[in-house]
Amino acid sequence: MTLPPGLGALADVLPGVLAALGVPGAEEPVLPLPAARRACVLLVDGLGDLLLRAAVEPDPARYPALAALVARGGALEAGFPSTTATSIASLGTGLLPGAHGLLGLRVRPPGGGPLLSLLRWRDEADPLAWQPHSTAFERARAAGVTPYAVVPGAFAGSGLTRAALRGAELVPAATAGERAAAALAALEAGDRTLVYAYDGDLDATGHRAGCGSEAWALQLAHVDLLVRQLVEGLPPGALLLVTADHGMLDLDREASVDLDGDGAVLREGVAELGGEARARYAYAVPGAAADVLATWREVLGERADVRSREEAVEEGWFGPVRPELLPVVGDVVAAARGRAGLLASAAEPYESALVGVHGSRSAEERRVPLLVTTA
Repeated sequence: MTLPPGLGALADVLPGVLAALGVPGAEEPVLPLPAARRACVLLVDGLGDLLLRAAVEPDPARYPALAALVARGGALEAGFPSTTATSIASLGTGLLPGAHGLLGLRVRPPGGGPLLSLLRWRDEADPLAWQPHSTAFERARAAGVTPYAVVPGAFAGSGLTRAALRGAELVPAATAGERAAAALAALEAGDRTLVYAYDGDLDATGHRAGCGSEAWALQLAHVDLLVRQLVEGLPPGALLLVTADHGMLDLDREASVDLDGDGAVLREGVAELGGEARARYAYAVPGAAADVLATWREVLGERADVRSREEAVEEGWFGPVRPELLPVVGDVVAAARGRAGLLASAAEPYESALVGVHGSRSAEERRVPLLVTTA
């Protein structure tokens, strides 16, 4: 099917799919999808729409399955921060980040305490208290649609999975072949089915080698094969949607600042440093927030958009934020501009060495594809 122009939100995907599956909803869905009894949503981690089109449009023969879908596909906008935990929560709940509360990579829990990585969090905070809204999978199950999530086995029991994917039956899959086989089998495992499948290899390749590398281009060919296998294996009348959690760009180290090096002044008055290189939170020591804000603005200059928590919320960076979630956001929020990063080489040596990065507000990071086809 051909999608109309214009950007919806990543949070609109599963509400649209539920409507296509006949699940009653409170609002008219934003995405116009044909009625179906089975639907598969493939999320390719790191597959930005601008990256995808830059690769596929000049060389469609290299990526034939993706090229066929891109030609009639559309695009969506991921929320801020443009990072996996935040976006998977938006996809799974149908909510913007300020409503579901998973507001970055490393954040302070709503009730306080040490910072948590929302990709690795398990029992340090209650995911049902943090994100109490029903997920799309719970709503599907309540309406008689059987939901599945085809994900790496390590995701089982994680805080992110319980916050964003609860209600789905988890199907572990470690390789692309396992993902394709599991997703196609799950589609036919009930009379009405919803399948979410996650592929993380492109993101991992981009982080290590860069999204402008030949390794990334070759990995995209593996994504193309996965998409082709899903398209060819769809049962009659089934829907397939391909999207992503965020895009990516390659870091410019000369434009970046290291808070454990040349930018150490940015640590003054900061109790904890959260977020990631492209989307930083500074949690200030009591009484120091105004000074931290002034210092970050002066030192970072054109390298980042710097806001107080209140300013970022008022400007709608996260969508409307539930009051109890305000402490999750740092006292100071910095969204990197251009290809700069706000590194922390001593505290985060692995992350600071990454080539490909994401998290900020640029189109390269936030614009993701929406590719749709039917069997």
